[in-house]
Amino acid sequence: MMQRWHRKKSHFPLIAFIFLGIIVCSILYNESSIQQVHEEDPSNQGPNHQQHATTVTYVKPNLGTHSNFAPVLLDRFSRCNSTSEYSGKRIRWGDSKVERGRRKSLESCDVFAGKWVFDSESYPLYNESDCPYMSDQLACHKHGRSDLGYQHWRWQPHDCNLKRWNVTEMWEKLRGKRLMFVGDSLNRGQWISMVCLLQSVIPADKRSMSPNAPLTIFRAEEYNATIEFLWAPLLVDSNSDDPVNHRLDERIMRPDSVLKHSSKWEHADILVFNSYLWWRQGPVKLLWSAEENGACEELDGLGAMELAMGAWADWVASKVDPQKKRVFFATMSPTHLWSREWEPGSNGNCYSEKMPIDWEGYWGSGSDMPTMRMVEKVLGRLGSKVSVLNITQLSEYRKDGHPSIYRKFWETLSPEQLSNPKSYSDCIHWCLPGVPDVWNELLFHLL
Repeated sequence: MMQRWHRKKSHFPLIAFIFLGIIVCSILYNESSIQQVHEEDPSNQGPNHQQHATTVTYVKPNLGTHSNFAPVLLDRFSRCNSTSEYSGKRIRWGDSKVERGRRKSLESCDVFAGKWVFDSESYPLYNESDCPYMSDQLACHKHGRSDLGYQHWRWQPHDCNLKRWNVTEMWEKLRGKRLMFVGDSLNRGQWISMVCLLQSVIPADKRSMSPNAPLTIFRAEEYNATIEFLWAPLLVDSNSDDPVNHRLDERIMRPDSVLKHSSKWEHADILVFNSYLWWRQGPVKLLWSAEENGACEELDGLGAMELAMGAWADWVASKVDPQKKRVFFATMSPTHLWSREWEPGSNGNCYSEKMPIDWEGYWGSGSDMPTMRMVEKVLGRLGSKVSVLNITQLSEYRKDGHPSIYRKFWETLSPEQLSNPKSYSDCIHWCLPGVPDVWNELLFHLL
């Protein structure tokens, strides 16, 4: 017995050495592809569910100077040298320091569930003509809208009251801080609304507005505060990041990088993000940061948005300390393009609408439910690092709040369009004063 044990023991170091060699080789192989992890999981699906295999490639976003290849910044002249089907790559993001669960509120009331109440005594909170920073795209009364009922609606939560808007208190919340809105033209409308809500108490010689640029800044010297807007309609770097010249035949984005924009937003104290509308305009070209030859992939809007949200969420998860920086994400702003959805049998849109929809829980096709679920999933993983500004349902009721034909149009309208107002009605953006003011009241309430 003892002899047999000694004989086996003499082979043990050799077996251990071979086993150790296998482990070392395995580690070296895995580390050689540290930035791309391949996993086989039948339950994993790509953002647009187009993969034809179970192997998923994960890409770590926002590597910047830490990567071996620094990608060229995209602009409106960027082009794809070739385009292929979506390869199935996904964004790997996450941070072990993210605490699950939403930021705790001082009240249990859901301020986003309620109804619109006509209140001509308290609303509007400012006059259109009194705001020197008003946009011609949103100044509906100036451009011929005579019915002003859209300005007098107050949002009333079912089980509580919103904190009453107070200009001085809001400025005190902003003292010494940078409030920045980041996103598309709908977020720009909310930014203009906030400027109009606040600017009246600042003497003209103590306030300023920078020229229109990717980053536009309103400054209030007395409070050492700024209210800023950063044009970033896709959140990630893209060829549509020019605030003026962004109507392009081909939308190209870097699905794994927000670095061009985050370099501008990272020092803001309060951030309000949005992204939705631009993902509803057809397929998007993906140009990954590691791609040096201009080879793009094509993906549907929802799938591309999920990738972009992953890159954005990676920045939030790794960079945001909720004790020092407040981050809000505004959910989708609805459109009202088909009146048959709220008035069966009709064939119009928001044109000539003068009253909100009186149908609790109304949800039209202008708000995409799969997109809402995807956003909810991403924000849920970020926990207390982000607060949700859930504007969708309350805005769904306001078919009366869009500019329709009462705005400045930059392109020349044809005689055919002019003879058919609904054909060129803007049922996407919102008149000011109006619905975006309520979004800002909700922001004030949550700060």
